[in-house]
Amino acid sequence: MTRYFEVTHRDGAARIGRLMLDRRILTPVVLSAELLRNRQGSIIDCGCVWDDRMITSTDPDKLLILPHRSLSLHAPPEMIDRHHRDGVPNHEGAVGEVIHPMQRRTPQDHDLYVIGAASMLEGSARLLVDTVLKLKNSTMPDTAVYAPALATPENLAILIYLGIDIVDDAAAVISGYQDTYLTEEGGRSIDRLHEFPCVCEVCARVKEPEQLRDMPRFERARLLAAHNAIRLSEEMKVVRECIRDGRLREYVEKQCRSRPYLTAVLRLLDQEHAYLEERTPAVRKSVLIANTAESMHRVEVTRFAERVISRFTPPDVDTLVILPCSARKPYSLSRSHARFIDALRGYRQQIHEIILTSPIGVVPRELETIYPAAHYDIAVTGEWSLDETAWVSSCLRAYLAKHTYRNVIAHVSGGFAEVCRIVEHDLGIEITYSALDDPVSDDSLAGLRECVAGSASSRNRRSYLDTVRAIADYQFGRGIGEKLIPDHAHIKSRRSGFRIFVNHDQVASSTRYGTLALTLAGAARLPDDIYRVEIDNFLPKGSILAPGVIDSDPQIRQMDEVIVHGSIAFGVGRAMMSGREMVESSRGIAVDLRAVEER
Repeated sequence: MTRYFEVTHRDGAARIGRLMLDRRILTPVVLSAELLRNRQGSIIDCGCVWDDRMITSTDPDKLLILPHRSLSLHAPPEMIDRHHRDGVPNHEGAVGEVIHPMQRRTPQDHDLYVIGAASMLEGSARLLVDTVLKLKNSTMPDTAVYAPALATPENLAILIYLGIDIVDDAAAVISGYQDTYLTEEGGRSIDRLHEFPCVCEVCARVKEPEQLRDMPRFERARLLAAHNAIRLSEEMKVVRECIRDGRLREYVEKQCRSRPYLTAVLRLLDQEHAYLEERTPAVRKSVLIANTAESMHRVEVTRFAERVISRFTPPDVDTLVILPCSARKPYSLSRSHARFIDALRGYRQQIHEIILTSPIGVVPRELETIYPAAHYDIAVTGEWSLDETAWVSSCLRAYLAKHTYRNVIAHVSGGFAEVCRIVEHDLGIEITYSALDDPVSDDSLAGLRECVAGSASSRNRRSYLDTVRAIADYQFGRGIGEKLIPDHAHIKSRRSGFRIFVNHDQVASSTRYGTLALTLAGAARLPDDIYRVEIDNFLPKGSILAPGVIDSDPQIRQMDEVIVHGSIAFGVGRAMMSGREMVESSRGIAVDLRAVEER
């Protein structure tokens, strides 16, 4: 825990925060390597224990990086552990510690962790991912991580996405002295540059690469270093804006295409699902853009697919109808689905509908308004890649393996039909195909209606209450819908959504994300142990800060609906950090409280 670092925005493992030293430092940040070397900034590096200039005390308003030894990345672990040094006397302020990637000793509690030999991680995707995750998983969530001499405009986005908070301009400056001109697309030798793709103050002054090449070597290096540092700082501003907008993942997917090494980092990170899942919000305000093969491995996609299997209970009917997705979301508002619905008129209470889509997988009709099912966009070409076919097939296979129907009707064509045939073969089931080449043609729709008419059961479903129960189950866990919304509940609709009432008391309302916002009456109907945040002995008047949290449900994610329990307080609100962060952090807003009452 730290008193000096507070996170204010999160986007996966990336975050915006502030270091509170002699001045407030907005993170993620690019530090000046020159200021660090001259010990003139807010962060003071004590230096190597072999350095004659090693500091033993400093201003308590500055952060002090403890003395360390400069060891190779592949130094023997016993040497790394033997050369560790504890603390600096006479320093009462923030403290940072250098952690070597091969270090076996558990890091002590500090305010900043510096990755040792970080520059040697460049080009080694597996080692970079393993080093950052090992450090992040073994330290408190509200401490900052600094990777020195590693960042360039090209790799900055993926470094921040990994969870690094602080970088410096050392690598960018060194590149300048090596006659390398950096942009976010990578580095180019000044000898092969024909014009400047930049209008920074350096490029605007020099105007032509030829003019730069004709300069004395030192002057040329100084200007190139200045340009590289400027581009790095500009790229950091872009990254911070992406974090604020909740679209850093989309930017990283684009940015990592410049080099196979960066793509490898992203793919390896996606394999660390638990690390990313804990840090990924339940919903985002931005549309999920799925433009690459890596998009199918996003936490939002895999989390939705997992919850459809683990939390969703289909209605008790005999017939399943599989439909294709549409460009417009929710699907029910699209022209194609309006025609499907019209063709199914009179039978919809006796069947169950699911929608196949890439990259989301299987979307039950009841969950079509929930993030991300109603909040994604993808390039539509009519052709499915092998990765898309494999992923959506796995989702449909898992769904039909768990939920059996007497009749399965697939009103799909093209890649959708191929997915159904794969699953039909794998599970040994029979699927009826009702569509011709175009599922919305009159003949196809007539075929759909004929198939449904011959297979629909006479058992009727309750209508919208079942849909809202399914949403509650998806959000809070299987069976919660029945507890929150009994048979005598009723729903009042309005343009902006709906409200749910039980015995004239409002228990919940819909949100822009398709989820439910609880009232105090609704929270009281839920079990005490789910999405619970336990607070100390006080009655909160506004947002609940992390120091006030005693315990919390570990499954809580940022933007989840949570229920606040205290000895004298009961409330509802939205989580602003994960459940683990609430307990382990010493600063920051844990819950944005919406309603509270005294017990």
